Amino acid sequence: MTPHFKNHSIYNGDIVAGALLIPESRALASLLKNEDLTLDQWRQAITVHNVLQKRSPETARRQARLIKNRLSLMPSSFLDLVEHSSHEVVTQALLAAAIKQSRLLGDFLDQVVREHWRTFQKQLSKRDWQNFLDLCSQRDPHVETWSESTADKLRRVVFTILVQASYIDGARTRNLLPVTVNTEVRDFLVEHDETYVLHCMQAAE
Repeated sequence: MTPHFKNHSIYNGDIVAGALLIPESRALASLLKNEDLTLDQWRQAITVHNVLQKRSPETARRQARLIKNRLSLMPSSFLDLVEHSSHEVVTQALLAAAIKQSRLLGDFLDQVVREHWRTFQKQLSKRDWQNFLDLCSQRDPHVETWSESTADKLRRVVFTILVQASYIDGARTRNLLPVTVNTEVRDFLVEHDETYVLHCMQAAE
């Protein structure tokens, strides 16, 4: 099950800028709810007031850009879900946004994690990631231009996301854990026709 993409390039490496970034996303959700927010105010909040509490302005800008790109793909009511919900709900909500922003993450859940559950393989490996990238490069030749270090960084971020969302028990052990999509998140995705995103999140069900 795959979404329709107009652009030739299917996969992007933007996710390398950060995993789910939960506290940072909560902070920016609050900021983005201000419909009168100007670009200058946004920059001031990120680099001057350092709302993300980062050591360097460049890291703050990079992560803020990633989070804004993710959150902007969802309806405005999504911001309330991120800002005010329980840890479980906000974690799964941000996973949903990350999947929508990164088909690389979505397809890994859909094709690799789901297949492991189907075939009773209880652990992910680095080889699984490499095999997945090989398949991705057949669909999108752009993937072949990624350096080995970029591919490795992407793997680490994706596995970190799976740890944060409780799909695996750790970045080193990588044992699969059963996950059920929270009812509130599921209802939100169904209401807004996010079929692909929900399908990916149900890889462990």
